[in-house]
Formats: sequence, structure tokens, C-alpha cells
Amino acid sequence: MADFNNIEPLQDFNWEEFENGANVNVSKEDLEKAYDETLNKISEHQTVEGTVISVDKKEVVVNIGYKSDGIIPASEFRYNPDLKVGDKVEVYVENQEDKKGQLVLSHKKARLEKSWDRVNAALDNDEIVQGYIKCRTKGGMIVDVFGIEAFLPGSQIDVHPIRDYDQFVGKTMEFKVVKINQEFRNVVVSHKALIEAEMEAQKKEIISKLEKGQVLEGTVKNITSYGVFVDLGGVDGLIHITDLSWGRVSDPHEVVALDQKINVVILDFDEEKKRIALGLKQLTPHPWDALDADLKVGDHVKGKVVVIADYGAFVEIQPGVEGLIHVSEMSWSQHLRSAQEFMHVGDEVEAVILTLDREERKMSLGIKQLKEDPWENIEEKYPVGSKHTAKVRNFTNFGIFVELEEGVDGLIHISDLSWTKKVKHPSEFTQVGAEIEVVVLEIDKENRRLSLGHKQLEDNPWDTYETIYTPGSVHQGKITEMMDKGAVITLNEGGEGFATPKHLQKEDGSQAKLGEELSFKVIEFAKETRRIILSHSRTFEDVKEDVKPVHKHSAKKSDAPVVNNVAAGTSLGDLDVLADLKAKMEKGE
Repeated sequence: MADFNNIEPLQDFNWEEFENGANVNVSKEDLEKAYDETLNKISEHQTVEGTVISVDKKEVVVNIGYKSDGIIPASEFRYNPDLKVGDKVEVYVENQEDKKGQLVLSHKKARLEKSWDRVNAALDNDEIVQGYIKCRTKGGMIVDVFGIEAFLPGSQIDVHPIRDYDQFVGKTMEFKVVKINQEFRNVVVSHKALIEAEMEAQKKEIISKLEKGQVLEGTVKNITSYGVFVDLGGVDGLIHITDLSWGRVSDPHEVVALDQKINVVILDFDEEKKRIALGLKQLTPHPWDALDADLKVGDHVKGKVVVIADYGAFVEIQPGVEGLIHVSEMSWSQHLRSAQEFMHVGDEVEAVILTLDREERKMSLGIKQLKEDPWENIEEKYPVGSKHTAKVRNFTNFGIFVELEEGVDGLIHISDLSWTKKVKHPSEFTQVGAEIEVVVLEIDKENRRLSLGHKQLEDNPWDTYETIYTPGSVHQGKITEMMDKGAVITLNEGGEGFATPKHLQKEDGSQAKLGEELSFKVIEFAKETRRIILSHSRTFEDVKEDVKPVHKHSAKKSDAPVVNNVAAGTSLGDLDVLADLKAKMEKGE
């Protein structure tokens, strides 16, 4: 308010005239001038300091020593909920007198005028500032600091992860300015930084008192895929997922819940890095120590498949006690397959204990042992000479591997596929997965292998061929395959022979072709090697040689053409054999 105590009375003021209503020598303008001189000299668009004389929910009244007080919306002071009468505040004079004759002030504009300088100074001086959280935004909150809208990232609100941002809207809190982008005038603030500085000293003190093996109570603060963070009262520790339970844990939520109070044991800690490793399972005895003392190799156990890999499956027979079933112990078959073909995670299985090491806490199991080993009585089930149906498993260049039943394999050698057909590769004869009839030829119990045959299902036709395809005999046949070295001829009686190119020449001098049916003479027959050598040219060449002309001077009417049979029982073939024998003997000499 204006101070009238300092106003000096006019020396020549005529009180009589004033009382009688006469004109006073002092003009109205002079009076206004004298009044104005008692007030502060202010100009519009300047920032001055004022005193709060009234505060309510809607507005704040500020006196700046002017003839009227200024009224400012209370919302401009939201950042300072402790504002009270008598506080000094900066205000910006927008208008000395509006239409209602009211002084118009703004606290927000006054703050903005100096806010950029103040916020930069706060960053440089590591100063703590107050701010009003206006609203939520993507990734954090908007905070009013000195009238500037600053960004508060969600991760910088508190040291603990915040799940509900809305609880902070409308609050006034202390912050530190942590980053300023001068070009875009962006300001980033943090409340967490204030807490961390305070907690660092607290953490140091707590860690200095920790000891390995110490049991503490804590609160579950955060749950991740790899473990659980526990608040120990100012410092956090981590329970790794493997230290939550003696059994396998796929998700920590199965064991603990957020905000749950639990007892933990200190496994290790690093004072420099302020890391604390905690354990939960260590507070209970190891399951192997509680394992039945009478359990031994050969016993049957039941459990659940908890982990599976190509090489085998881990079965949990009780929480924390697992045994490995190697894939080789899943079947008597020697063909190692993937463990997934036999079982899956979650399956309940029965198994036999194969090895048990309580000190190393290791156990190996088997499931094939639940069935009888098929090789124990192999001679009784698959005696030599017995016939069976097998399944083709795979080929090699020398034969076919087949399976008679799971765990019982055998080999059919390529030479035992057919009596007559020359098989170059087993794939010509059958295919993988097909069934094939076999005869057991030999048993190798030690190596778990059977020698099998297929052609032995039929009589050996070469016993018959031996009587039919005698050297020198002539037979009809068809050329079924042509090669550089000669041709394969299928004979009408069922045999198969071979003729070289010179023996394929016809009487007219042309060469026999694929598909032609001709007569062939047997030159050689070998039962052991199953070989028949044939010749077409011999069928007409040998006849010409056997018919010799008679000399004129000795010819008589009674003389007839002489055939070199010598005797009735001697055939042309026999002569060939003798001729060949003679040639060989001469060559030997």
C-alpha cells in the first residue's frame, strides 16, 4: 500500500477557501502527480520482484508497490506447492492497467525470461531444482522446471522399475538437470540421480558388513528371464535362475513373485562393482543327499523328461536329481538316431539305473534294458537256414543292410541277391524301406551281425545250366545289352551269356545288333564264376571247316563228303574243345 506519512502539506494551501467550497489553487493533475510520485516507477514488459499478499486455490495476489495489486493464476505456481504469504516472487508486467483498471502480471513469463540461464547454471553447478510433473508422455513424463517443459525418462524416475507412471502426475519433486540440447533447447532431468547419490554411501556401508553364507531377508524387486533381483534394504542382489531351485527352472515366476519377502543366502559379492550373488536353493538340503540310500544299479526308477538333445534325454526322478538316458541306451538297435524319436520333454518314463555316482552326483539310465536283448537267444530265433522278411535300411556298394527287428541287423552281400542276374549296385535290385525275403546264412553273435542271402530262397539254376549249356552246344538267344567289350545274350532256357565283338559277326559280314535273336554256340561254361561265353560266328564257321573237298584224282563214285566227326559220338563241340586244348598246350610249350 502507498505510504502517506511522507507527504509534505502545501505551504500556501488556503483552508478557508477549501472549507467554503471555493476553488483550491492545487489542480487535479497536480494531486495525481503528487500521488504517483509515492508509487514505484514501473514500466510494461519488464520483470520486477513482488511480495505475495494472498494465496488461494485459484489465484495469487502479488504487490509490486504499484497503485494496484496484480492477480496471477495459481496454476503458474504449481511447481512450488509451499508458496505462502510474504514470499518474494518474480513477476513480468504485461499491462499496467487493463480495461478494468487492473494491473496485469505473469509469473510464468518472468520465470521464462531467466529460465534458460537458470537451467544451464543448474547443470553446470550440479544444482538440485524443483519441478512440477505436468503429464505423461511416451517413455516418461513432462516436468515444469523454471517454466521450461523438461523431459523426465521413465528410467530416471526412481532406482526401482516403475510400473505405474500416473501416480506421479501432479506431484512436485526435486530433480537434477542431467542433459541440455542447446540447439533444440531440450532439457532432460532425473530424480533417480538424487537417490543414487544417497544410496551409494548406503550401499558401501551395507556391503562392508556382508559375509559369505550370511542369511538375509529381502524383497523380490524384479524378475527377469535369467534370475531374480532382491532388495536387501538399500542394496540389490541377484539370484541367478540356477540358484533358485535344485530342480530345473524354466521361468523364475514359477518359484517367486514380485514384492514377495524371501530369505536368501549370500554366495558371493564384489565390493568394487557392488554386485551381490544370492542363493535360494542353498537354504534347503541338496536332493542328492536325501536320495534313497538303498537305490542301486539295476533298480527301476520313474521320472519326467526335463531336457532333451540329439545325444540323449535328462530325466528328473525327484526334484534336483537327474539321470541321463543316452540315445544308445534307448534301443537295442545299433543305428543311432536322435533322442527326439523316442521321447519328448514332459514324458513320464520308466528306466533302469546303469551307473550311480553319489559323490559326483551323476546317474546314467537306460530304457532298452526294460526289454530282452534280442541277441541273447539269436540262434533260437534266427537259426541258420531259417527264412524271414526283413526291411531294407540302406545300401553300400557291396550289399544291402536290412533289419529283421529292432536291434537285429543283417547284410545281404551283392553276390547273394541273384543266381543269374549280375547286379552292379543294390539299388538296381530293391529300394530303401522295402521288404525283402532273406535266408540266414551265418550268425556273428559277438559283432551282432547276421549274414543273409536272398538268392538262396530258390534252387541254384546253375546246377541245371551245367547240363544244358555244355561247350559246343548251340542255343537260341536274344541280344539284350550292347557294350564296347561285347554283348549280353539272354538264352531261351533262362541263362545269360556273353559274346565278344568278333563273335557277334554274322555270316554276311555284318555285326549283330541289340535286340536280334540269333543262334549261339557255347564256347565256355564256368559254374563257379557263373560265366557262359557264347559265339554266333562259330555256328557257321565251324560248319565250313568241317566240310572238306575231295581230291579229283582219288575220288570214286562211291566216295561221299567226309565229316570230321571221326566217330558217331564225337560232336563239333568236342573237336573245338580238343583244338583249344591243343592250342593251349602248344602255347605252353
